[in-house]
Amino acid sequence: MVAKLHGALLRANRLVALVLGAALIATVLFILVDVVLRKLGAGSLGGSDELSGYVMAAVASWGLACALVERAHVRIDVLRLRLTAPGRALLDIFAMIVTNGIVLLIAWHCWPVLEKTLARGSRANTPLETPLWIPQGIWFAGWAWFAVSATALTLIGLAYFLSGQRARFDATLGLGSELDA
Repeated sequence: MVAKLHGALLRANRLVALVLGAALIATVLFILVDVVLRKLGAGSLGGSDELSGYVMAAVASWGLACALVERAHVRIDVLRLRLTAPGRALLDIFAMIVTNGIVLLIAWHCWPVLEKTLARGSRANTPLETPLWIPQGIWFAGWAWFAVSATALTLIGLAYFLSGQRARFDATLGLGSELDA
């Protein structure tokens, strides 16, 4: 059951990563076309700077969960590598719980930003006049997904640790380094 949940979390985040990659490629192409059109004197499509900012905010918030489940976040292992295997596992659990707490706090504080935008019906002060609930909703959803992923990963790691499944624990929360053996 736990392994299936972990697999589903990995698959979901890999799908998110593919969507994010496609969004980045589309943004780059849009900017490229806009720049070429300006260079040729055909005018501008307009909004490339605004839309690219929205895409970057979305990619950042959603991409954090993808990096977490792939164990791609930067970790400082000076102290960790000096510990025994059980000590490293406890430090991994501690790091994940702290990460999870911070992510939950950030997601919690993102909601009032979106809520205020919805209440005011705010729009961007740009020629596009984008309703700000759209990019902020995507941004908030990314932080909420990061919180869900972090919470699920924490619980999965704890389940593996408590059931003595060391290899699965290491594959979920461990450093994933050749130094980790």
